[in-house]
Amino acid sequence: MPRASERIVSGQAFDEDARIEASVRPKRMADFIGQSRVKENIEIAVAAARTRGEALDHVLLYGPPGLGKTTLAQILANELGVTIKTSSGPLLERKGDLTAILTSLELREVFFLDEIHRLLPAIEEILYPAMEDYRIDLVIGQGPGARIHPFKLNKFTLVGATTRAGLITAPLRSRFGIVHRLDFYTPGDLVEIVHRSAKILGIQVDDAGAREIARRSRGTPRVANRLLRRARDYAEVRAKGHITLEVAREALKMLGVDEHGLDEVDRNLMLTIIQKYAGGPVGLNTIAASLSEEEDAIEEIYEPYLMQLGLLDRTQRGRVATALAYKHFGIEAPRPQQHLF
Repeated sequence: MPRASERIVSGQAFDEDARIEASVRPKRMADFIGQSRVKENIEIAVAAARTRGEALDHVLLYGPPGLGKTTLAQILANELGVTIKTSSGPLLERKGDLTAILTSLELREVFFLDEIHRLLPAIEEILYPAMEDYRIDLVIGQGPGARIHPFKLNKFTLVGATTRAGLITAPLRSRFGIVHRLDFYTPGDLVEIVHRSAKILGIQVDDAGAREIARRSRGTPRVANRLLRRARDYAEVRAKGHITLEVAREALKMLGVDEHGLDEVDRNLMLTIIQKYAGGPVGLNTIAASLSEEEDAIEEIYEPYLMQLGLLDRTQRGRVATALAYKHFGIEAPRPQQHLF
């Protein structure tokens, strides 16, 4: 077991990384870059709710991880001038956990529930009357003498976030008045994000270096900020602290991030399908076992970007490598089998 001092240092390092990540997050809608359609719709809804003095309608945000769902929830609370309480679907294991949070919400307060698709069915049912009628039913007593007492809640705004919108049940989804999908960011938006984060963190990066980092960031701000910090480390040690195009390329090469933003796991995943399973189709559980990765991680983190690049297809029979994937890895695609009659 690690010594106590080692555990403390490890914890401090983790907290520092989380603090840096939080420091570059925009606090207001005006500072939020990208997602223009979603941003405009939410701005209108927030302005209307503030004008009427009402709670904002419940909001569901979905899309791949790292695109800003948590950030948007925090911005919503700031724009509404209220506090925000946060939790996650897997953390709510008992009905009392969710009931305690709901009864503590103040008027027009925001409740952010991440990974909402992982709520247990019995706990999810508590949300139905809470979202629709701002009411929860408390069971008082036990056995035959038990009775249900309706408890009135303050009008609040639930902001749900998920990477798996298809796993949200129809009754829950229908109770959200505002539903938006967050898409991958354009390279232009990511360049702006890199420059903004560099300014906040005091990092020297020129336009060419910022464009190179943005181009390899998988269309994801979280990845862009992570690559920027790692490029800063490389620049401080080997390039006098200034991130140029050449410095960015060398830093990303050391990290194993290629021209298209693919990392080692992406490459191993595609080469496993191509080389071990003749390009597919192959099942997700087989791929996960071959890579020693979790199925959820492959499905939520790696596959969306590979599919966006056109390297991977999902079919009813399993995952299939496309012709573009063979070209990308310099492997000759198998010729279609000719049937003799």
